Amino acid sequence: MERSSRDGRPATADESATDESSASASASEGAPDLQTYAVLLRTLNSEFNRHAHAFAQRHDLHATDVHALAAILDSTALEGRPMTPSRLAERLNLTSGAVTACLDRLERAGHISRTRDSADRRVVHLVYNPGARALARQYFSPLARSTEATMRRFTPAQLATVADFLHTLNQELTAEAAPGRTAG
Repeated sequence: MERSSRDGRPATADESATDESSASASASEGAPDLQTYAVLLRTLNSEFNRHAHAFAQRHDLHATDVHALAAILDSTALEGRPMTPSRLAERLNLTSGAVTACLDRLERAGHISRTRDSADRRVVHLVYNPGARALARQYFSPLARSTEATMRRFTPAQLATVADFLHTLNQELTAEAAPGRTAG
């Protein structure tokens, strides 16, 4: 997303840095404003993406493959059920053909397995293989350590508020992206 200066032209790097530092300053003066949250969330997202892209490159995966792995891993926690190819297509906003190609790559590389549901053999569940999960856990352990170190700086009540904020924000973003909703 391109930042704009106050007069409508694209912001220079110095102006963007000034905007970001003033956003941080407003956060220290009281409740953060929307711009502060936007900057912080973009920065966090950029850091996660940087690590995810490095993991993808190191393991000959596409960036989409890493997003698919995360969605498969998180499906049970978020939805209480295993991921399926059709839900993955919806979650990643991909065509069924693109998801099939992604799953084929992940399966060939040993990251996932496709298993049939025992009650309805037509349903395919996507399983993140234990060896691949261990590989990702090892690779992303610096992120886990940073998260744990950061969590130790906050009280349980503060962490509960942060978790509630992130959960609610994710719900809002998911609702915003729902079919039939229009932007702006």
